[in-house]
Amino acid sequence: MLRVCDVYFIEQAERDLYDIYCYVAIYDSEAAAENLFKKLADQSMKLAYLPERGNYPKELKQIGVFDFRELNVKPHRIIYQIIDGRVFIHAILDGRRDLEDCLMRRLVVEHSESELI
Repeated sequence: MLRVCDVYFIEQAERDLYDIYCYVAIYDSEAAAENLFKKLADQSMKLAYLPERGNYPKELKQIGVFDFRELNVKPHRIIYQIIDGRVFIHAILDGRRDLEDCLMRRLVVEHSESELI
């Protein structure tokens, strides 16, 4: 039997989706923005069925961090974490940018700080 995980978007990932939508709506069209939004949201929700299908982000893997995975929806990267059978979407980022600093700041630092609480 297939086990289905709950999928949650943390606040920053929701902002990422909104920012992507706004950018595409301004520089392309609202229709393109809606299509991309739907594609990113749909692919994120499909993680409920196969959460381990994503690979480890190379920027984090290089420093030995294996707590996060990514799903590529070209050119975007959906960065997520699996905790106790639940999927937490942490970021949806443009994969054409240098993401090392952003991933470090968002995932490693925030993750470390949340463990202190």
